[in-house]
This record gives sequence, structure tokens and C-alpha cells, in this order.
Amino acid sequence: MGSTHFTKSVLTVIAVITPLAIGITTGYSEIGVAICFGAFWCNPSDVHGSLKHKVYGILFSAALVMVVSFIGGYLHYSPWLSVIILGVVSFAISMISAYGFRASLISFSGLLALVISFAHTPDQLKIYEFSLLVGLGGMWYLALSLLWYKINPKGQTEEVLYETIGNTGKLLKKRGKLIGKKANRKKLKKSLFLLQSELTEQHNTLREILILSRKNSGISVYNGKRVLVLAQLIEMLENAGANPVNYLKMDEQFQGYPEFAKLFQHIISEMAEQLQMIAVIGNKPTKIPNHNKLKTLFNDLDSKIQELGDIKDAQAYEAFIMFHNFLEYQEKQFDKIKRIKWLLSDHDVASEEFIDKEILKHFLISQDYSPRILLRNLSFRSTIFRHSLRMAITLMIGFVLGNLFSFQNAYWILLTIILIMRPNYGLTKARSKDRTVGTIIGGLIATVIVFLVQDVYAYAILALISFVIALSMLQKNYKASAIYVTLSIVFIYGILQPDVMTVIQYRILDTLLGAVLSYLGFLFLWPSWSFQEIRKDVVKSVEANRTYLSEIANFYIHKGNVPTSYRLARKNAFLETSNLSSAFQRMTQEPHSKQKNLNEIYQLVELNHNFLSSLASWSIYIQHHTTTEASERLNNIITKIDENLESVLKMLSIDAADKQVINLDEVISFEKQLPKFQSEEVNLSADDSHKYKRNHQEEQLIWEQLRWLYSLSVNMMKLTSSL
Repeated sequence: MGSTHFTKSVLTVIAVITPLAIGITTGYSEIGVAICFGAFWCNPSDVHGSLKHKVYGILFSAALVMVVSFIGGYLHYSPWLSVIILGVVSFAISMISAYGFRASLISFSGLLALVISFAHTPDQLKIYEFSLLVGLGGMWYLALSLLWYKINPKGQTEEVLYETIGNTGKLLKKRGKLIGKKANRKKLKKSLFLLQSELTEQHNTLREILILSRKNSGISVYNGKRVLVLAQLIEMLENAGANPVNYLKMDEQFQGYPEFAKLFQHIISEMAEQLQMIAVIGNKPTKIPNHNKLKTLFNDLDSKIQELGDIKDAQAYEAFIMFHNFLEYQEKQFDKIKRIKWLLSDHDVASEEFIDKEILKHFLISQDYSPRILLRNLSFRSTIFRHSLRMAITLMIGFVLGNLFSFQNAYWILLTIILIMRPNYGLTKARSKDRTVGTIIGGLIATVIVFLVQDVYAYAILALISFVIALSMLQKNYKASAIYVTLSIVFIYGILQPDVMTVIQYRILDTLLGAVLSYLGFLFLWPSWSFQEIRKDVVKSVEANRTYLSEIANFYIHKGNVPTSYRLARKNAFLETSNLSSAFQRMTQEPHSKQKNLNEIYQLVELNHNFLSSLASWSIYIQHHTTTEASERLNNIITKIDENLESVLKMLSIDAADKQVINLDEVISFEKQLPKFQSEEVNLSADDSHKYKRNHQEEQLIWEQLRWLYSLSVNMMKLTSSL
């Protein structure tokens, strides 16, 4: 109830009902309806992000719906000319989506305005007057949105921040389940890929909200603290994927010492629960959990690992080194959690601790609004172009069928199409199903209520409640939202006309036809299948990992402070790997006949994740420890790994896909020559001082990671050569 989705839905209802009520009571109902439409159509572009982007989004929506309602006002004079105008205008509006997520919502506002133009023709107002009032409605919604922002400026930030903290807790919990040999590891990894993608998106949203707020208003203690919390959460995402070695190697050690697997799982689970507890309590510093339980768990585990290190046995010593390294990763997570708790409490933060906003600006993902973007997408190679053409033709078919068979409300067919049809198959299919099921369930519930209740005032109250719930659930649960949308429409018609059962019948028929047209439209009108696009996502992910590898190697060689380019490379590596996971997830939702090379693509996705995880392990270690000088042999291995990645990129390029030949004998020969940490060769009777063990920890971790990175890069080469 306290979410921004709910408050936004209440705000929308106020923006819609107020001008409508004033218009009806003063005898200017058409003016009220026009302002009401303008406010409602601008609602979709009001999404999470900076205030500046929110204002620009609503302003562009207001301008677009004003122009579209002007064009739509003339669509009633010639039905067949209307079909052509509908197709051209809907195509043009859909192409706006080429400019990113917020632009796609502005595009949706324009499509809504276009479709509703078929349902409403002003009688007393001239078309240009109606259009101007629609634009005024957009300004009215913007004014309300800004007023709410002034009343509750922290609401959006708090919601996204605590959702991110909660999801970070979920990520840790899932990571903990990977420890030890698990039969469902493949399933766990798939869910981790999705959760990591969601977290990466939330990090980007928080960056935009917090960094642009600081940019516009200078240093704020509140924002400064939240930026520092975000920095901890980003590093926790990196730490979460870090392991001192690959999972197979860890499995061997945990199999020999199973009690340590349970101890590590217990610690990770407790850290996850504390994060989720913080997410639930929200901004209540006094209820933040203390560190006592985690301190005890860490002390107990550390003691047991030290006992293992005292055993004069090669296998035990190797396990000691590995467990000690893994413990240090968990201690880094604990440090981040302690820092988050401290920042969310009432403690003061010195101004010098705040991150320089000039540095922060580099981490924002800026959207290019150049006309070149639109021109570049005017091609059948563009997913947006094909989607726009598909949308236009499907709307034209829906319009013709609605008029040929005299549907009671033909525009409902068009509304269903723009609500369901999306650029990818999986989402279009899911929305078709959810919309249909939701409408049928909503229709059945409405039928029962209409039989039992015969009171227009009750209908008005139920319509209002249903509408608020429908809007608040739109992003979270589309099927439930469709149920409440149907209820609100039926109750509104119940007030306006006595034959409600006919309305329910046509509502279901129109939705079914719109859903079928959307689904068939995607299948037969220039469909965009993921196997045609995923190669680009793999390339971007490999390139980002390669850049991150280069930055880590440079830092390891030259030491000193962590440069901004290093952190940017890390951000891009996680972002592109997350995008690759999302692309693969879309591929799994498509028909089996279109899932070409699915197993190989999954292996590539997993290899990229493992490569990033290994980079993160190395990165964290060298950031928090004083390391030895980089040897010439280490530089040679890094060069070889980089060359392997370069070969992968060459093979993924269309022109060279069939020209690259791998010399496997040479690759295997080099891999055999790679140094390996041998616990049997360690002189266990020597002075086992802290420095002595620390050198072995570095040796074990660095060389194991380099061997693992080389092996992963070779496997990528083999896979891409076979695709």
C-alpha cells in the first residue's frame, strides 16, 4: 500500500476524477473529459528516475498526446482513410521506442491517445480546442506529480533503495546454496542470472535518481549517504560472485571437510537475512539488526580454519588456504553490511566521505537522442522497426475486423493490441495469456456482483477501488491488473447503461480477438527471434570482460589507488553480462523451433558469468591486500587470455565466423605449462608465520584464477568455433 506504484495510481485517479467531476457539476463535461484524458495518457511516462527525466518524460507525453488527439479527431470522416492514417501514425509513434525505456512509455501514451480517438468525438468543442485541453490535462498531471514529489521527495529513492537491499539479500541466499555439491546447481545459476540482471537495472535506476539529484542540488547529507549505500551494494554484487577457485575445486575441498560447507552457508544465510530484514523495516534506524550473531559466527569459523591450518598435512593445508581466502570474501561482505547499517542509522557522515559528483557522472548511462538513432533503426535489421511495422499492420487488421463485424466497442480490440504486443515473443505471449485469463476472471466476478448488487453508487465506489488497484498492480502482476481493469470498466458501464451483461460479453470477445491478433501478428509479421540478435549481446559481454581484465591486470602490475576507469570497466562488465542473461532468458521463452543452438548459447552465457566471477575474485583480492610484484610469466598468461578473447570476438563476427581455425594442440600445451599451486611442495615444517601463509594465499588464489580464466577463454573459443 505504501509503494510508489500505489501512490501513483491514487494520484492518477485524482488527476482523472477531479476535472471530470468539476466539468459535470459546472455543465462543461466535454472540457472535463478532455483534461481527464490528457492526465490519464501522461501517466505511463511517470516512472522511476530523476526528477529532471520525469518532468521531461511527462512534457513530451503531453505534447505527443496533444498532436495525436488532433490527428485522431479527423479519423471519423472516412473509415477507409482512417485505416491508412491509423497505420502510418501508429508506426511513427512506435518508432519513438528506439530512444530507450522511457521513450517507449511516451510512445505507449501516444498509442493510447490514438486508439481512444476512435471512441470519443467531441460534440461541442472544436478538434483543436479538444487537443489543447488534452495538453492541459498533461500539465495538470505534471503539476500533481511535482506537488507529490515536494510532499514526499524521498519516497521513490527509499522504495528503490530498500528493494535493492532486499534483492541483494536474495542474491546472497542463492549464492550460499551453491556451496557444496548440489543437484540443482544449474537451476540455481539460471535464477541467479535473472536476479543479477534485476539488481543491475536497480543499480542504474538508483544511480540516475541519486547522482542527478546531487548534480542539481549540490551536496545533500541524505543523498550523500544513499550514494555511499549504493556503492556498498554494487561492491556486494561483485563480492557475491567471487570464489577463490572454480566450484569444482571447491566441491573437492567441501567434500573432504563437509562441516565447513555448513558453516559458510550459515554465515551467508545470516547476512542475507539481515539485509532482507533491513529492506522490510525501511527507514527505521532503531530496528536495524546488530552485528553480534554474525561476529560470533565469523569468530567460530575463523577458529576452525586456523585449527585446520595447524595440521601438518598437504591436503589439509590446501583446504586451509582455500577456506581462508573464501572467508576473507565473506568478511568483506560483512564489512559492507556493517557500513550499510551505519549509513542508514543516525550517525553523521563527514563531507569528505561523499563521492565527488564529477566522478559519479561518469557512471550514468546517458541516452543518445540524436536523429541518427531513428535513421539507424529504419531498417528490417532493427527490432524496433519490425515491431513498429508489426504494430501498425495488426492495428489496421483489428480496426477493419471491428468495423466489418460491427463489434460494440471496436476500439477495445485496438486497446488490447497496444497493451499486449511487445518487441519480443515471450512477453507478447505471456501478456496475451494473462490479459485473456484476467479479462475472463474479471468478467465472471463482475457478472456475480452485477446480479447481487443493483446500486449505481456501489458501482461507482467499486469502479474507483478497482481502477486504483489495477494501476498499482500493472507492473507487478499483469494478470491481476487485467482482472481489476475489467471490473472497473464493467462498473463504469453499469452506471451509464442498464444492459451490463452485454458489455461483459463484448469486453471478453474484444479482448480475445485482440489477444489472438497480437499473438498471430508476432508469429507471422517479421518476427524478431532472439537467436538472430543474441550474437551481439555475447560480443558486448566478451568485450566488456576483456576490458575489465585489462584494468585488473594494470592495477595488479602498477598498484596504487583504484582508478575511475577500473570501476567503470567493472560496471560495464556486470551490465553487459546482465544484458546477455536477459537476452538468453527471452530466447528460452520462444518456440523450440526458434531456440537454435540453445545449449551452446547457455554454455556461453555461463562461461561469461564464470569469467566475470573469476575476474571479480581477483579484483577484490588485489584491492584489499598488498600483493607481490607481477612476474613476466603472469604477464604472458594475461596476454594469452586476452588473445583467446580476441579470437572469440573474431569468430563471433559474421565475416570471419568460418575463417578462424583453433590450434587445439597449442592451446592444450600452453595450459599444461601453466603454474599450479601444489600443496605437496609446501614446506609445512617451515616457519608458518602470517607472512608465509599470506604468500601462499596469494599464490593459490592468483594462479588458480589465472588457470581458470585461461580455461574459460579456451572453452569460449571452442564453443564459438562450433557455432
